[in-house]
Amino acid sequence: MKPLRITEGVYQVGGPDMTSPEDCCIYLVDLGRPTLIDTGSGMDPRKLVRNLESLDYSPRDISLVVLTHCHIDHIGGVPYLLERFALPMAIHELDAAPVEEGDNRRIAATWYGINFSPTPIKTHLKGEEGTFEGGVSPLRWLHTPGHTPGSISLLVNNGLYRVLFGQDIHGPFYASFDSNLDDWALSMHRLLESEADILCEGHFGIIRPASEVRRYIEDYLRNYGKL
Repeated sequence: MKPLRITEGVYQVGGPDMTSPEDCCIYLVDLGRPTLIDTGSGMDPRKLVRNLESLDYSPRDISLVVLTHCHIDHIGGVPYLLERFALPMAIHELDAAPVEEGDNRRIAATWYGINFSPTPIKTHLKGEEGTFEGGVSPLRWLHTPGHTPGSISLLVNNGLYRVLFGQDIHGPFYASFDSNLDDWALSMHRLLESEADILCEGHFGIIRPASEVRRYIEDYLRNYGKL
């Protein structure tokens, strides 16, 4: 499957049907500052590179890689992208340690039979929210704990649509992940307040319009008894 243009400046460039069955959905945002959201499992990172090149991007064009949380299907490609292209990476400080320590249990690498070596991440995001400046519209990040302590979601407005990158809204939730359902419910209510027109989810692809985004989040809240 080829890369998918979602809306102006927003693309899906990786995922189970695009790069490797073990990968999360990987997104590219370019509204003047090309930013990659997650890296996949690292099982076949060359396919990710080829998909970027098919959109006329070199990996070296990427100004930042934002990691939405510490699980292997989202961060497994980090060592390859660091070694080959020295791309700058960012992750919330509360999810940084499992990646930097190579904690294969907490990053769920053992689920996939992958051995992930300790890998430093340049930028640790702190607090509840912030923005990555540059381009015509800043990319905003929100601390949305629940699935993991340091999970984040991202928002951008391209002038046409409010686009939400809500990786792993669906969970799952396990003690080994340090999951917290109460924190997750608060995070989901915060995302509902964004009134996004398009949701780019971590494993279930693209959800639109705004009414369907709201229904998707509310259905999970209802399923977990949090609505």
